[in-house]
Amino acid sequence: MATDPAAAAAALARELFDHEPADRALFVAALTHGSHAGTQRGEASYERLEFLGDRVLGLVVAEWLYARFPKEEEGKIARRYNALVARETCAVVGRSLGLPDHIRLGRQARDDKAQESDNVIGDVVEALIGALYLEAGLAPCATFVRTHWAPWLEGQRKAPVHPKSALQELAAARKLGTPSYERTGTKGPPHNPVFTVRVTLRDHVAEAEGASKQEAETAAAKALLKELKPS
Repeated sequence: MATDPAAAAAALARELFDHEPADRALFVAALTHGSHAGTQRGEASYERLEFLGDRVLGLVVAEWLYARFPKEEEGKIARRYNALVARETCAVVGRSLGLPDHIRLGRQARDDKAQESDNVIGDVVEALIGALYLEAGLAPCATFVRTHWAPWLEGQRKAPVHPKSALQELAAARKLGTPSYERTGTKGPPHNPVFTVRVTLRDHVAEAEGASKQEAETAAAKALLKELKPS
C-alpha cells in the first residue's frame, strides 16, 4: 500500500520540529518537486514556500550572528552569513536529516537523481522552514536553525571568504585586473540542469560545473584559486 503523503509529511514535521501540522497539505507541498505528477493535478510544489523559508532562514541567521559576534565588522559578519545560508550548507543539513528519502519527485527526475542535487535538497529545507513559520511563527524556526546550523557557526574560527571574493582580492593584490565569468554550456533535463562556467583572469582560465550558474561560478573561482595559490 502506498504511503499517505499527508500522514508521512505530518510524521516528518513531528520528527524535525516537534510540531503537529494543522494544515498537512502545507508540509506535503514543502516536500513536492515541480516534476511530481501531483502538480499537474493542481497540487502545490515547494517553490513558494522555499521563497518564504529562504527569508526566514536569513533573518534567523542574521540575528544570531549579530548577537554572537557583537564586535565584528559588517564585512566579516556578512561572509559568515553567506556561508551559513548557502545552498550547499542547506543541502548538507538536509542530508543529515535524511530529507532526500522524503522528497516527492516525478519518475524522470528521480531516475536522474534530482533528490541528490544540492539545489533540490536545499530548496526543500527552506520550504519546510517556510511551512513551519506559517503555522508556528519565528521562534520554532529559530530553534530548528540554531540546532542544526550550530556546527557550522561554532566551527567558524574566522569569517570564511567566498571563493569569488577571494579570487577578486588576489587579483587586486597581484594587479591582474578583474575576473570575468562566462557561461559556456548547459546540459541535463530542465528540472536538474548542469551549468558550465569559465572564469578568466588575464592569462589564467578555469572552468567548472554546478547545479546553478552561481554554483558553477563558485566552483570555477575555487579551481582558479587553486591554480594561482597551490596548496
